[in-house]
Amino acid sequence: MQRYFKINNIIAFSLLILFGSITNAEEILKTHGISAYGDLKYPANYKNFDYVNPDAPQGGTLTLRPSTGGSTFDSFNNYILKGARVTGLGLLSDSLLIASADEPDSSYLYMAESMEYPKDRSWVIFKIRQDATFSDGNPVTAYDVKFTHDILIEKGHPFYKNVFFKDFDEIEIFDDKTVKFNFKKGANMRDLPQYAGGLAILPKHYWKDRDFGKSGTDIPVGSGGYTITDFEPGLFVKYCKIKDYWAKNHPANVGTGNFDCIRYEYFKDGDVSFEAFKSGAYLVREENISKKWKTQYDFPAIQKGWVKAEQLPDGSPQSNQGIWINLRKNQFKNIKTREALQHLFNFEWTNKTVFYDSYTRSDSFWENSEMQAQGLIANNELSLIEPYRDQLISSIFDDPAYIPPVMKQNKFDRKALRTASKLLEEAGWLLDNGILKDENGTAFKIEFIDDNDDFLHILSPIIDTMKRAGIDAKFTQIDRAQMIERMKNYDFDVLVAGYGTSSSPGEEIAQLYGSVGIEQLGGANLSGFGHPAVDDLIKKVGGAKTRSEMHIAVRAIDRILRAYHIRIPNWHLAEDRLAYWDVFGRPEIKPKYALGVMGTWWFDQKKYDELVSKGAFK
Repeated sequence: MQRYFKINNIIAFSLLILFGSITNAEEILKTHGISAYGDLKYPANYKNFDYVNPDAPQGGTLTLRPSTGGSTFDSFNNYILKGARVTGLGLLSDSLLIASADEPDSSYLYMAESMEYPKDRSWVIFKIRQDATFSDGNPVTAYDVKFTHDILIEKGHPFYKNVFFKDFDEIEIFDDKTVKFNFKKGANMRDLPQYAGGLAILPKHYWKDRDFGKSGTDIPVGSGGYTITDFEPGLFVKYCKIKDYWAKNHPANVGTGNFDCIRYEYFKDGDVSFEAFKSGAYLVREENISKKWKTQYDFPAIQKGWVKAEQLPDGSPQSNQGIWINLRKNQFKNIKTREALQHLFNFEWTNKTVFYDSYTRSDSFWENSEMQAQGLIANNELSLIEPYRDQLISSIFDDPAYIPPVMKQNKFDRKALRTASKLLEEAGWLLDNGILKDENGTAFKIEFIDDNDDFLHILSPIIDTMKRAGIDAKFTQIDRAQMIERMKNYDFDVLVAGYGTSSSPGEEIAQLYGSVGIEQLGGANLSGFGHPAVDDLIKKVGGAKTRSEMHIAVRAIDRILRAYHIRIPNWHLAEDRLAYWDVFGRPEIKPKYALGVMGTWWFDQKKYDELVSKGAFK
């Protein structure tokens, strides 16, 4: 049963001591920020983040294309499984804490004016700022915080119930502005106060008479600094600043959020999108096709200096992109089958022929970081997984961390094909008139699916090689709605996908690699792999007391995942390829863990007018 108090802070604090929630007042920390390992870069009286220009001009419109999300949308609800969500919905929501982009895991007071928690982080109390309001002017209250938690568990994406909130216990409301999150005994508490503080706050009054579980394009009331002002599915969505936004002068916003409006332009075809950029239909483009980058960024606007194209360093761990193999499917149950598939993707030929030698082959799930497993297993990793030796394959203990085979720069590497064929035979697949079949006579089939053909030029050689090995492989293009539905239900054989990775992972990686995600509807465990050793290591990641301890546990997970061949790893580039019309200003310092365009750049009206006078925009 919950207790609701409408009392001032001093009395609330006294009652907590009286009721036994606080056993030793000296152990309570009251801070302006929090990080996983206690290290904060910015003091309580910081004026702005180091990577911004505090005097950046305000105004103008930033136009972009969605980097992901398909060619259209039908939902403005960012928190449910249904619908194709529009890009940019994070602009609509704020949270009690806000992260900096030059630290791996620090959060600072934002919608909250104070926070306090015990050293063991078993609970956290937030006091919400008096001036914090939603986009319709209604105040943000503790009741909204609790409502957000409750509605996300009841009707939100399964991730919230199964992963995000799994270690949350009772939420107590002391008064309109004071809320306490309690966490379950025995849970890893390190990250839980930040999870609570990072929760986007939803308005209880807005959703009172609406169905939260229904997707649609009614513009929602939000807690962020922008709102949707115009849209047309399949064409564009436009977000603009809320003029009387309560946090516009907050230190975390000084020099950030400099654009009055942000607009995403949607295109059904990649080539049409590129031509639109060349004519100035949108102003900033991240390029993810290396051939385009190498061969097509010499158009007139670049030659005249109107458009800039550059590669910016990315200090974050790289995406775990790969061809994910769905272990839920019978044809992939045998590990030798999955290992064989590693020999049917010739990265070296692809990199030379398709990518113009732009990329480095990935092997780790945490590339470009200290969390990447290397060589033979180290003693500190071994001590973590030794209890599971009998449940894990021996190569984890006996061999170096798995590295994909290096092949000749020929389209078909005969040696690799022979190796794959031998492994497939050992897995029980036998050739029958050129087609691999199992003992029941069922042909080995692999279907690649996607809602666009951006990867087809890469997948076609892989499919051809698979056919040479006797696999009935094909690519099927489906529409966005089908793609969402099939991913939600894991109705696919293999899938090209990648997730961004954190510099400070916690137990949230259970959704990617833990047993909890195997059958979770709409989850992120694409491979469907789960193992008690990995589940245990994920808990150790979340409970690590030092960054070094965390790194060791993640390396052990990385070593196991790679040994079980749950994906065919792709490639990475520790840089962002960015093209933009030269109408912006930007700070001298780029934030280490962000691209910075939306957060720190600004619109330069003088530059824009000069380009207009030169006839730059058609």
